[in-house]
Amino acid sequence: MRYVISDVHGCYDEYMKLLRKIHFSDADELYVLGDAMDRGPEPVKVIADMMSRVNVTYILGNHDFIMLTVMRKLFVEITEENCENYLSKDDLMDYINWMQDGGEITLSQFTKLTRREQRDILEYLEDAFLYQELEDKGKRYVLVHAGIHGYEKGKELYEYNFTDFIFHRPDYSKPYFEEDNVYVITGHTPTVLIRADRQPKVYCGNGHIAVDCGCVFGGNLAAYCIETGEVFYVEGRKHKR
Repeated sequence: MRYVISDVHGCYDEYMKLLRKIHFSDADELYVLGDAMDRGPEPVKVIADMMSRVNVTYILGNHDFIMLTVMRKLFVEITEENCENYLSKDDLMDYINWMQDGGEITLSQFTKLTRREQRDILEYLEDAFLYQELEDKGKRYVLVHAGIHGYEKGKELYEYNFTDFIFHRPDYSKPYFEEDNVYVITGHTPTVLIRADRQPKVYCGNGHIAVDCGCVFGGNLAAYCIETGEVFYVEGRKHKR
């Protein structure tokens, strides 16, 4: 079976409980729509587990991108030649924004790793996909972190800028594609902001399947099964960020 999850945000216990609940095995595939990092208590343990599994496909999220942007700057040797102007004002703003958006816990745990472990995580995130396309029983599924910003009919996915997939929230009242058999699966936007009943459950409608059920905010961590359409939930615990 193929499962889709998103926005684990360091909720390692809930993530492992969800894998057990779906009986995840080497015969299955897991697609993670980004943002395993930040906010929750164990972001490094979450990403390390995903890295250890050959049947996990990771799709880049906005938190992943911001982490990469900051870490590329912080984890470079400072020399006499570059010490005065190595970090720009934009670099410092990126760092501040990351800290304010839950990056402090990730940075704290990341700095305790060996250089090799740090490099492996950064390379894993650098190699993450921007989107994935799946098919099942005549249906097509487009998997992205946030949405498809500036969507144009007939425009191929590879023609979009990477930022179009990781930052912008879709209008869930409107479909992207005209075809009834094409669905866009997203994370990024907690479903309590989408569903009329404000429940932390997967939203399905208008060609959208939204799976970020706000685990780190006390909602749920959800897994959507491509083959069956079944949804599995694990209740989350509310954390500071």
